[in-house]
Amino acid sequence: MSHPLVYAIGFLAQAFFSGRILVQWLLSERAKKVMSPNLFWVFSLIGSILLFIYGWLRDDFSIILGQLISYYIYIWNLNIKGIWKRLPVVLRWLINLLPVGATGMMLSDAPSFVQHFFHNSDVPLWLLVLGSMGQIIFTVRFIYQWYYSYRRQASILPIGFWIISLVGSGMIVLYAIIRLDPVLILGQSVGFVAYTRNIILSLRQKRA
Repeated sequence: MSHPLVYAIGFLAQAFFSGRILVQWLLSERAKKVMSPNLFWVFSLIGSILLFIYGWLRDDFSIILGQLISYYIYIWNLNIKGIWKRLPVVLRWLINLLPVGATGMMLSDAPSFVQHFFHNSDVPLWLLVLGSMGQIIFTVRFIYQWYYSYRRQASILPIGFWIISLVGSGMIVLYAIIRLDPVLILGQSVGFVAYTRNIILSLRQKRA
């Protein structure tokens, strides 16, 4: 589906993702070290919900896969920062169950799911594989971030997170260019400079 409203949802999601990078970048420049601000995780969760809806409406499995993997890592970081428990219990339950419910809807009619997502005439299988690999690599950064932070019981954005970001982002941009997806092209391109800058700041931190 390429309705203007669908693109609006996608661009709004990317606005939150770009906003999280901008906030993190500015606060890190001010502190002269890599920061993991609260807004980074709040914007991440909101953007993830919106991009999941966008991927569903676009019949794009690779986008949905990427959001399913990182969704609960955002919640974990919000929890360890003490923000998650401030939300009303009902809202927390709804946010927690959203991916479960959406996945259940996708799998409730397996033949239709396979037809829409894996046999989408707009996305040939090789392109779906490229996009999915990009999303997986891009999302592995959050698995790495979670593992790194879990061992230290603090929300941290280590240098490996930014290196993986560059690799995954490059693959997603290539996928988006081939598919002519302006939402993904814009959203991923914005982060290139910030990822590089955070790598530089991380190296300076280590030397210091």
